[in-house]
Amino acid sequence: MIQQLTNEAIELLKKLIETQSFSSEEDQTALHIETWFKNHKIEYKRTKNNVWAVNKYFEEGKPTLLLNSHHDTVKPNSAYTKDPFKAIVEDGKLFGLGSNDAGGCLVSLITTFTYFYNHKDLKYNLIIVASAEEESSGPNGLNSMLPIIPKVDVAIVGEPTLMNLAVAEKGLVVFDAVIEGTPSHAAHPNDNNAIYNAIEALKWFKDFKFEKGSDALGDVKLTVTQINAGSQHNVVPAHVDLVIDVRVNDAYSNKEVADILQENAPVTSIIPRSLRLNSSSIPMEHDLVKAGIAMGRTTYGSPTLSDQAVLTCPSLKLGPGDSTRSHSADEFIYINEIEEGIKIYIELLNRVIV
Repeated sequence: MIQQLTNEAIELLKKLIETQSFSSEEDQTALHIETWFKNHKIEYKRTKNNVWAVNKYFEEGKPTLLLNSHHDTVKPNSAYTKDPFKAIVEDGKLFGLGSNDAGGCLVSLITTFTYFYNHKDLKYNLIIVASAEEESSGPNGLNSMLPIIPKVDVAIVGEPTLMNLAVAEKGLVVFDAVIEGTPSHAAHPNDNNAIYNAIEALKWFKDFKFEKGSDALGDVKLTVTQINAGSQHNVVPAHVDLVIDVRVNDAYSNKEVADILQENAPVTSIIPRSLRLNSSSIPMEHDLVKAGIAMGRTTYGSPTLSDQAVLTCPSLKLGPGDSTRSHSADEFIYINEIEEGIKIYIELLNRVIV
């Protein structure tokens, strides 16, 4: 049964690759996922472009395990040499946009859910959500599903981790900062040039360190990623605009990070765009983690953001593929990574929920 499901999963992934599904444009890939559930006689629901189901013998009162990955993609970059919307198999690799991030994870989790769908007397209820808008952190993704699906007690989020256990994930806060000065003609003296004022601020951001580190996630990572000022050569601008990307460890909440920067940064203003993408983690003593370690999987903290950020329950990031291939030109996943991923997911759940 596992081999047959695996073969079908690879075919599903090929269909997903060959169907455009940029964030908020996932309606057609949602249809492919619906077809899978129909073919396997699984009762499912669709909420906008999110497709979801619960196991056949769902029982109130049991803890609930969410299996989640996404079927939206970023847009292909200009460095592609292969057609990003064509599923090409070469040398054991399946090429195509979304193959690694996160199509391989998604079809592997759908397969795992299908394997357990008809099992009776599981220790956990199961929910599968094939979600939309992960890449854009949009309003109609997994975050919108949490009030709709049954309460979730723990989650496995499918993202490429080489099937190792990402037991923690950094949160994200993006800040818009403004450094003001006195606008003037470039020919006249000006001791309050906003661009020169930015030198001190940039050095402060470069050197600033948050005090609290994390065993799993290391230090908070603060990076100035955009700067903009001026409109013409002979005008000193009134202000300089900065964008600051902050990756937050589990020692701080996003609000605490915002409070620290707003109190200390040498800028006129610094405003967070959103505080909802918090860090996430799962206790090392959780049964899922202990089972994964017993199977020989390693643990680590992930610097990249996923739909874990919208969950308030403990969550584990785990999936086939390699994060370094995500958003790259000629994206691919090895076929044997999908095969191995399905086997590991099933064995992991057999150890925990059966």
